[in-house]
Amino acid sequence: MKQPSAIVIGAGIVGLATARALAIRGYKVTIFERNERAVGASIRNFGMIWPIGQATGPLFERAMLSRSIWKEICTEANIWHDEVGSLHMAYHDDELQVIQEYVDVNHLHRNCSLLTPEQTLAKSPAVNPDGLKGALFSSEEMIVESRVAVGQVAKYLADKYDVEFHWNTAISQIQHPKVISGSRSWEADEIFVCSGADFETLYPELFLSLEISKCKLQMMRLVSQPGDWRIGPALCGGLSMIHYPGFQAAASLPALRKRYEEQYATHLKWGIHVMASQNGSGELTIGDSHEYGLVHDPFDKEFINTMITAYLHTFANFKDWKLMQSWHGIYPKMMNGETELIRDIEPGVTVINGVGGNGMTLSFGLCEQYIASREK
Repeated sequence: MKQPSAIVIGAGIVGLATARALAIRGYKVTIFERNERAVGASIRNFGMIWPIGQATGPLFERAMLSRSIWKEICTEANIWHDEVGSLHMAYHDDELQVIQEYVDVNHLHRNCSLLTPEQTLAKSPAVNPDGLKGALFSSEEMIVESRVAVGQVAKYLADKYDVEFHWNTAISQIQHPKVISGSRSWEADEIFVCSGADFETLYPELFLSLEISKCKLQMMRLVSQPGDWRIGPALCGGLSMIHYPGFQAAASLPALRKRYEEQYATHLKWGIHVMASQNGSGELTIGDSHEYGLVHDPFDKEFINTMITAYLHTFANFKDWKLMQSWHGIYPKMMNGETELIRDIEPGVTVINGVGGNGMTLSFGLCEQYIASREK
């Protein structure tokens, strides 16, 4: 029996997740990446695998499946990862109420709890104690160093499953079963387009017909903390609770949002909510903002970074706040409530895209579930 073959366009996290789901089912997989390595949204993030952001139900289950795949790959490939969990701090009664409601609704489905101020400070020496009323702790979040891990996952797929990579190869046309780059072409039984916002180059009419936008986010990195000092769990302020759908289970969330709309109107205008994660070298990744549109200013806005840092000071105390890097990323996001875009463009050609800011958290689970569903 002939081995089935697949071409995947894009070596970011969605492309790698698709390749893995195909390779474990016996496909001969070839990945084409227009750059010499993945340099897009997949490496420009916190490195957070973030189940807590997903609503209880199918998306949370997908996130946990994704986490288990991440864990398996990281363990096998010796990729740095840290199962530190997360802390969402409360400094006002309405924030504490949202956390209490969240725990009441979810404690049977998730490993989460409401901590006292003393318990919170025991979890992390980086939490600002001034006015602290408590925190939500979840043990399910995991951190990777995305700018390194994505490349390591590619090497893992090449080594374990003989996935073939063509770097610096921009696919400009698809004529199933063929993909074309200049005068060269390759063929496979199935073709998967997982190239982020770049898929508009291949299918401009489809892109324009969709309720899809591009989100620009600004992020920063602080230097390695002295003396191997660790912050423990990833840290989040209250604004993150109105950003992530997972918190919509809390009945009093609309009231909290209303206060934030009055107190933090400019933050919300620029889509700012603030989190911090720490990599294996002790560096801190902080952010972020969210601007939506089909075309973005290529220049970052310093006032956004200043607002992020100022809000971070309200709930975090770090040993060294020296800035070492700042950057922005751009990812495609469905604006009609869909959590992803999966379209069969023609027989044998499928677009997998539009996971928004959930690529690290959901991609492995999404692609595993989708490829498995085609077997039924």
